Amino acid sequence: MTRLPTGSPATVPTPDIHGGDAAFVARALGLDPTSMLDLSASLNPFAPDVSALAVAHLDSLVAYPDDRPATRLLAMSLGVDPGRLVLTNGGAEAIALVAGHLGRGEVVEPEFSLYRRHLSVVEEGAGRWRSNPSNPLGVLAAPGETAAVWDEAFYALATGEWTRGDDEAWRLGSLTKLWACAGLRLGYVIAPDEAAAEAIRARRPRWSVNGLALSLVGPMLEATDLVGWSRDIADLRSRFSAGIAGLGLGVTESAANWVLVHEVAGLRERLAPRGIMVRDCTNFGLPGTVRIALPRAEHLDRVLTAIAAATREN
Repeated sequence: MTRLPTGSPATVPTPDIHGGDAAFVARALGLDPTSMLDLSASLNPFAPDVSALAVAHLDSLVAYPDDRPATRLLAMSLGVDPGRLVLTNGGAEAIALVAGHLGRGEVVEPEFSLYRRHLSVVEEGAGRWRSNPSNPLGVLAAPGETAAVWDEAFYALATGEWTRGDDEAWRLGSLTKLWACAGLRLGYVIAPDEAAAEAIRARRPRWSVNGLALSLVGPMLEATDLVGWSRDIADLRSRFSAGIAGLGLGVTESAANWVLVHEVAGLRERLAPRGIMVRDCTNFGLPGTVRIALPRAEHLDRVLTAIAAATREN
């Protein structure tokens, strides 16, 4: 990997509001984008290689996509009626569609910023939008807590179950996160009833989800092991947290597939030239904190070594 000498934080581009900007930062620093570990995007470190599965489904790129077979397959796994399930072009589109439909909502910070971006009105007392586990804190909601909209992008990875099963609420999911396929874009909405789901379909652009993504729903479901993944994530998270704490840093474990590291000024800027991208939490209202997604197990030592070197810099 080509790497610049460690230098001023000013050489590193400012953070993207949502993270996932590792390739852009790598190019700005003169690094090979394929060598950058993007731990600013919290993807499943145990997901199978979706690109290897995709090779057998490239013929799906030719015809207009039909999302009905994939919808039925996913609905069966989720345990919901297919009429209540709407597949979307990533979790971000699921958020935008439901926010556009509802119009108003309450957002209690710190919280994922896309809710405020897409809601027409954010006000106290409106139906609350909640990520579960919360993003960035990574705390699971208690069973008795409620919301109008549950964003369950990381719920399966935290619990080993697809959904908390709150049928009266909207539930949003991100297969992008679950299957570690950020470029493929695949999410979903579970609506409270079929009429609400039909309203979302009416808002969704025609052929919103591409044919390749739809063709991979079946193979990826066959390869999905929610219980095993959540168990392995908990173990890896514990090892990662212990490694960071062993460096003398403040670290908070979450229930999700990331940890929070505190009070290390400029850690994002120090790690980027070393080929590691992490998520600055300033725009969550948490300055001095970074969110670090769990790396794949084979990259754990590389990440801890980079953090150790970065924190030794003056």
